[in-house]
Amino acid sequence: MTTDNKSTILNLFKEVLENKITVLRQQIESLMLDAQNDAKGSAGDKHETALAMMHLEQEKLNQKLSEALEQQNILKRIKDAPHQTVASGSLVETSKGWFYVCTALPVIQYENKQIFAVSPQAPIGKLLLGKNAGSSVTFNGTQFDILNVV
Repeated sequence: MTTDNKSTILNLFKEVLENKITVLRQQIESLMLDAQNDAKGSAGDKHETALAMMHLEQEKLNQKLSEALEQQNILKRIKDAPHQTVASGSLVETSKGWFYVCTALPVIQYENKQIFAVSPQAPIGKLLLGKNAGSSVTFNGTQFDILNVV
């Protein structure tokens, strides 16, 4: 693949993340509206329990949103420059598949290939860092030959 492909793949990952952020924000807003509406019409123990559960759910969603925004910041800092050795922002072709070293995100399909987004801190990410085409790493008993680094 070329740097143009790499740029397209980065944009696809950005789009996946933007969609996730949008959904999380909508869920948080919906919970807030539900809590406001529930507060107007109820009283008692059931009401308090329901509000507490909504509050816990809202905290979970806010944590997920915070993580997604941090991932978005990581993607924004990635440059499209080609790499000779694997570093953050590298697109790596291995004998077992494609890896984009950036942050952990869902797998995407691009030109009939699965692209795995991995964090440089993830076990496979740590193994790939600093390697170049022709190197190999072993992860969970499987050898990954590095064929290309973009």
